[in-house]
This record gives sequence, C-alpha cells and structure tokens, in this order.
Amino acid sequence: MNTTLAHTAAFALFAPRRLAAAIGLAALCSATLASTALASPDPNDWDAVLEQADGQTVYWNAWGGDSRTNRYIDWVDGRMQERFGVEVEHVKLEDTGSAVARVLAEKQAGNDDDGSVDLIWINGENFAAMRKHELLFGPFAESLPHFDLTHPADNPEVITDFTLPTEGFESPWGRAQITFYYDSRAASLAGQSEPPGSMAELLDWARENPGRFTYPRIPDFTGSTFLKQALIELTEQDDALYQPVSESDFAAVTAPLWDYLDALHPHLWREGRSFPESGPALRALMSDGELDLAFSFYPTDAAVAVREYQLPQSVRSYVLDGGTLGNVHFVAIPYNSPHKAGAMALANFLLSPVAQAKKQSLDYWGDRTVLDMARLSDEQQALFEAQGDNPALPPAGAFDKTLAEPHPSWMTALQDAWLERYGVN
Repeated sequence: MNTTLAHTAAFALFAPRRLAAAIGLAALCSATLASTALASPDPNDWDAVLEQADGQTVYWNAWGGDSRTNRYIDWVDGRMQERFGVEVEHVKLEDTGSAVARVLAEKQAGNDDDGSVDLIWINGENFAAMRKHELLFGPFAESLPHFDLTHPADNPEVITDFTLPTEGFESPWGRAQITFYYDSRAASLAGQSEPPGSMAELLDWARENPGRFTYPRIPDFTGSTFLKQALIELTEQDDALYQPVSESDFAAVTAPLWDYLDALHPHLWREGRSFPESGPALRALMSDGELDLAFSFYPTDAAVAVREYQLPQSVRSYVLDGGTLGNVHFVAIPYNSPHKAGAMALANFLLSPVAQAKKQSLDYWGDRTVLDMARLSDEQQALFEAQGDNPALPPAGAFDKTLAEPHPSWMTALQDAWLERYGVN
C-alpha cells in the first residue's frame, strides 16, 4: 500500500500519537490478502453464513499486550478450526486506533472488497470513529444465534458503547470495570481497616506513602480510564461528560482533575516523572514489590496473578466506595472485510456459553461474561464453575455500583490535554 497524500490525510483524522504506528502497520499491508471477494453474506441466513465461513481465515485485530488475552484467543482459534473450519489469525495490536486508521486508509484508496482486517476488538472512541466514517459492516450482531443470551432488554449496556447505540454494528464479548488491588501485608497498608476508598483518600495515602502508587502512561487505555474515573468523582459538572465534549466548557469541567493530578504526581512512583506503559506493566511493578497499590480494568486480574504466583497471596481486590467505571467491550467487522462470514461465525462463538465460561475462568483470562445467567440452561450455567476461594477475588457485590462511560469524545480530549501537560518528561 503506497502512502500517498490521500492516505496520509486519512491517517491524520486520528490523534497524532497514533500516526506513526498506523503508518507502520499500513506498510505491512502492501500486499492485500489473497482471496476472492465474496458478496456480503446475509446475517439472517445462518446456515449460509456457516457454509461460506468454512475454509476462511479470519484476521482478528486485537490488543496483544497481555499473555492471558493471547492464550484465550489461541484457544478460540483451536475451537473455531475444529468446529467450523475457520482459522483465526490474531493480529496483535499495541494501539487499536492503528487498525482503525488502516481500514480508513483502505477506504480512501478505494479498497472496498479486500481489506486486511476481518474482525476488530474495539469500543468507545474507536467505535465512534468507525461509525462516523462508515467503516463497519452491519447490522449483524442481533442476528447472531447466541446474541439473545445477553438479554439486552434487561442489560442495555450490551447495545450501548460509551453512550452511543451500537445498532447491531458491534457484538459484545466481555465486561470490564476498574478494580483496585493492594498488598495487605505491605507496611503502608497493614493494620488499616480499609484501603483508600475515594480519589481524595488516594491522594492522602499517596502523600503518606510516596512512590507506592502510579497509573499507566497516557494514552494507554487503562491509564486513560483512570483519568475518567478521577474526573467523574472530582468534577461538579459530571452531566457534561455524557454529551459531546464540544458542547461543554472543557477547561472548566476538567480544572479539578488537573489540580488533583498536579498534587498527586510528586508522590507517585518515580515522582511522576515516568509512568508504566500498560496495565500489565503496572501489575509487574506490584509483583516486583515497587508498588503497594494498583488497579486494573479486569476485575479478576489480581486473582489470576495470585493463582499464577505473579502476585503474593496477601493481595486483595476492591472497588472505590462510590463505585468505579465499567463498560462492555465489543468486536466489529470492517465494511471491506473479505471474510465477513468467518468473522460472524467467530463473533457468535465468542458469545457461546462454552466460550464465555472459558474466558471467565481464572485458568484462561478471568474476563467477566456478558451473558445473562437467567437465559442459560442448568447445563450451560454449570459451565461457569465457581472460582474457588481465591482471596484476591473482588468481594461479593463489588460491582453493584458501576459508573457509566462518558461520551467517547471526552477520552480523546483528556488524552490530548494530559499529553500536553505531562507528556514531555
């Protein structure tokens, strides 16, 4: 794929921090996939979808920065080959925005039938960008045979992404929510009845225990989610967060956040002069004993790490007193995927009870299911075996208070503002 001025303009629609990665990945696609363009299958004719899917290779572009996610996708690949004759090729991404930009570049180049991305793990700002530029195939999600098991009538979060209706252009496949974890035997926390339960208490704790907490560097998704969590709690204009950022006074709404971070950063790990690159890197600092308190967007992250002897048995998980930010994550099919049937078969399998139970298992990933247990048979419910007595699991009822995601435009604006203030170090 040549990088003409038109392609560069397409990439420029995304934040500059993604541009280099997007160009690099696009260069890898100089040879399009060798396949015969097929007419888009009808999602409502499922037998025809499976017949067309047999023999296809689905190029699934998904974050590849965590071994647990990768091993689950490897398991999925094996099952898809056995059951449907579909091979799943995991294209490991550091930044999902780079794959989005690649699809947009293909559209700018007139490649409407033989794209390089068949399925993409997205939500939030990337979903909004793909819908805006008409880069998605659909609607298809509500035609998947297993979609009804999510029971959207009682669980509207499976059809809403960062306040935006998905309208069948995304299929849910997991739940995430900010969950804090700490070493209960650490000197900074031992003997305390409760760890810090709010942003204000976290700041006080950091002042008393300098260097023992931090968050991932922006624009990492986990780090950006921490900014949103803090902003929701700190601002007095939280209603503005659920409208496009352009309709609000960004400086006024976010002023309490920057005041808070200015006060917090000097007490972070390395005095806030540098930050870990990701959630797994944050967990590694806990494992190495450099931190006493951390957080993840995967609620069972600490429990899986304890099970695998990556964190000590003294680690415990909890959520903040006022609740924490949570969302559903999705998969979507680009409009120019040459393997839409295989992608739909994969999206449907990801919603099957067996795949959802395997994903929720601490032996694989520990990612929470999007299925409504009341919609499952007794046999299907039995697949979701109890996680045992792992002491690092969040307590019962921990996720009763889930804070809704702001409009996707806020995430991009917060990332840009953070980089301008703190990005050069």
